[in-house]
Amino acid sequence: MWSELPPQRSDGPPGACAAPLFILVNPGSGEHDSADTRELLARIFNAAGRAHSFVQLGHRPLQAVAEQAAAQAAAAGGVLVAVGGDGTLNTAAAAALGAGCPLGVLPQGTFNYFGRGHGIPLDLEAAALALLHGRVEPVQVGEVNGKPFLVNASLGLYPQLLQDREAFKQRFGRHRWVAVLSGLMTLFEWRRQLVLEIEEGGKRRVIVTPTLFVGNNRLQLDRIGIDAEVAAQVGAGCLAAVVARPIGSWAMLGLLLRGAFGRLGEADQVHSVALRALTVRMPGRKRAKLAADGEVGVALMPLRFAVSATPLLLLLPRPEDRVAVQ
Repeated sequence: MWSELPPQRSDGPPGACAAPLFILVNPGSGEHDSADTRELLARIFNAAGRAHSFVQLGHRPLQAVAEQAAAQAAAAGGVLVAVGGDGTLNTAAAAALGAGCPLGVLPQGTFNYFGRGHGIPLDLEAAALALLHGRVEPVQVGEVNGKPFLVNASLGLYPQLLQDREAFKQRFGRHRWVAVLSGLMTLFEWRRQLVLEIEEGGKRRVIVTPTLFVGNNRLQLDRIGIDAEVAAQVGAGCLAAVVARPIGSWAMLGLLLRGAFGRLGEADQVHSVALRALTVRMPGRKRAKLAADGEVGVALMPLRFAVSATPLLLLLPRPEDRVAVQ
């Protein structure tokens, strides 16, 4: 499972800066060749004298490999390092939380909201160099039915958009125009409205909406223009729940355009609120399609969204190594 690289002598400071690294590279993330990625990281970590090992995926599921790697990191007093997009980071974060080890991230996905939100460079070499001198800090994690999410979790239209986009990319390739075409087709074919029974703060109400979006990433919420007072509480003990009123396809297209230009919060059809926990039921439904950090699956009802009681121990760059949030 492990591809060992001989560590060199390290004269660096003790603690996180000397902990061995257990590196998980998802070959399906980003545009970089995984072999080139490993070669670059090996060169950087060898030059720094940092002990490290690369996790071999083989034909095993990413989750199983991540859990074993996290257990190895915990036993060795090391750090699990994930290289990939937000979906890969989600899997690694769940494994790190379960094992109780720190997580380092080298963002290599499409949007990289989690890494960008914490000032981690998007350039692989710069991110690796920053990781060498990083410090472990606790960061907030959201969870739905005990499953962690770093950026967002959602029901309804948004998971369908993600699922259709992936199907289009597998058929036509990973091009921006493919994602746009897929989104338009999903938008104009979607007719379903969700009937949700919402329980929050001891109060219950029934809403009808095409989608429910629960965010844990202030950067993403700021980018789409969610109410500033709501977004400001995310990461400081709260999540943000966003719903839209029942509307037609053209009106929904208008909302998506508003989001693209950072003005979604100005729309009368959109309501957002900061909260610590939210329980959602769908009358007559035992399961629902759920997206978490871009990965779509099926979850059992009811759904309980909450701020996790256990923070993620994240290896963050020193302030001088962080990049401005973009």
